[in-house]
Order: sequence, then C-alpha cells, then structure tokens
Amino acid sequence: MEMTNQEELKAHLMATSDEFRAIAAKHSQLHKRLEEIEAKAHLTLEDEEEEHRIKKQKLRLKDEMNLIVSHYKTQQVA
Repeated sequence: MEMTNQEELKAHLMATSDEFRAIAAKHSQLHKRLEEIEAKAHLTLEDEEEEHRIKKQKLRLKDEMNLIVSHYKTQQVA
C-alpha cells in the first residue's frame, strides 16, 4: 500500500500506530493549552514561561511524529 499524500499517511498512522496516536494526542492537548494562554488579554510572566515551554514541547513532539512518518516511508520503500 503506497501512501502518496502526507495527510493520508498521517491518517493511516493515526489508525494503526499507538505511538503516533499518543504523540499526536499530546501535541493536540498542548495546542489547546497554548490557544488558551494566547487568548488572554494580558500574559503574566508565568504565562509567558508556560507559552515558551509548550512551544518547545510541541516542536519536539512534531519532530517525533515526522520521524515516525519518515521511518514508515522508508519501510514502505524497502
């Protein structure tokens, strides 16, 4: 089964990979929390620190998801 579209591949991994699904769920939770922080009219120092921490975590999780996608693509070609 060849996956041509990046979104199709991610959807396939969401359906078949517990690891990918767990990482994506955590990424989504962090995204929602970040939206809550950014919706505030005024950010406290603590809010700014949490915002920075969440952005770093989201980026790390996105990198992990991209690595899984890359490994899956490599396995499909081989």
